[in-house]
Amino acid sequence: MGPLTCPFCNPPKEEIVLANDLCYARYDKYPASPGHLLVIPSRHVVGFFDATDEEHAALLALIREAKDLLDGRFRPDGYNVGVNVGEAAGQTVMHLHVHVIPRYAGDVEDPRGGVRGAIPERRGY
Repeated sequence: MGPLTCPFCNPPKEEIVLANDLCYARYDKYPASPGHLLVIPSRHVVGFFDATDEEHAALLALIREAKDLLDGRFRPDGYNVGVNVGEAAGQTVMHLHVHVIPRYAGDVEDPRGGVRGAIPERRGY
C-alpha cells in the first residue's frame, strides 16, 4: 500500500477534526468508544519508528489538542493512547496513526491493565 491507495493519505477535508503543519486528526471509522480519534502524519510513513523527530513532536502536540477537544465534547473519565506498529502488533493500515481512545467509567467490567490488554492473559498483574 502506497500513498496512492492509502486510506489516510489525502483525506477529505470534512473528515479532518484537527490539524497542524505535519499531521491531522479524524474520528476512527470503527470506534472503540465514543470520540475515538486517530492522529495521523500527513506524510505517508508506515510506522511510529519511521517518523521524524518533527513528526513525533507534531503528533504529540495534536494528541494534546485532541484531549482538549474530547474533554469538551465527550467528557470521558480517562484515555488510552496507543500505536500498533507492524502486523504482529495488530497494525492493519500501513500508515502511522495514533489512537486516542476516550474511556468511560463502567465501559468494561475491569479496566485494570489498560493497554496491556493487547495480550488479554497478560492484562492482570
